[in-house]
Amino acid sequence: MSNSNGDMFDLTGRVALVTGGNGGLGLGMALGLANAGADIAIAARNADKNAAAVSAIEATGRRAFAIPTDVTSDSDIDDMASRAIAHFGHVDILINNAGATVRKAPEDTTAAEWDNVLDVNLRAAFLSCRAIHPHFKAQGGGKIISIGSMFSIFGGGGSGVPYSSSKGGIVQLAKSFAVAWAGDNIQSNAILPGWFMTELTQAIPESQPERYDLINKRIPMGRWGTPTSFRARRYSWPVARRTT
Repeated sequence: MSNSNGDMFDLTGRVALVTGGNGGLGLGMALGLANAGADIAIAARNADKNAAAVSAIEATGRRAFAIPTDVTSDSDIDDMASRAIAHFGHVDILINNAGATVRKAPEDTTAAEWDNVLDVNLRAAFLSCRAIHPHFKAQGGGKIISIGSMFSIFGGGGSGVPYSSSKGGIVQLAKSFAVAWAGDNIQSNAILPGWFMTELTQAIPESQPERYDLINKRIPMGRWGTPTSFRARRYSWPVARRTT
């Protein structure tokens, strides 16, 4: 997204709405967008983390606004979109980042656990896109970025069958919205991150050292990414490391 000066990474005057944007990759992306000039609406549940995220974003010189949001609630998602628009006057970018997982063998995974992961990872992304669409259409366009995973492509038994299934769905969701809303000048894409050290994964080095070592051997650079890989200069994430 470029502005009149032709800078492809200049987001001055733009507003991004990031679900799950108060920690991990979500906050890393929010800070990256803020460093590029965008104002940020954070949609997440935890009030303390929301406040900390707002402070970190404001430290970049950009405006930030936190919206308490449970992405499994239809009404919260509708409220999230309307409050972000009311606060900033417009929204230009939606990032579907909120995520959940359950690490169990498929035969031990309950229907309720399956439903929760699919609701958070896939259903919420659909509802968020649907909620923002009228605004994007009315203003002449918008950008949707949905966060998948490497398990969107590969089987993810170790990370849970619901998780990998939901992330596979994210790819098709992004493609389907791209086709459905191209005529409204709305672009929809998916990003498929590999292994990053976040709240969802930071216990693995100590709790599953063999798996951690195996993962590292399959990564060409031999290390995991961190949220600061999204270039958030004023924020650092405590990276868990094995000492033996």
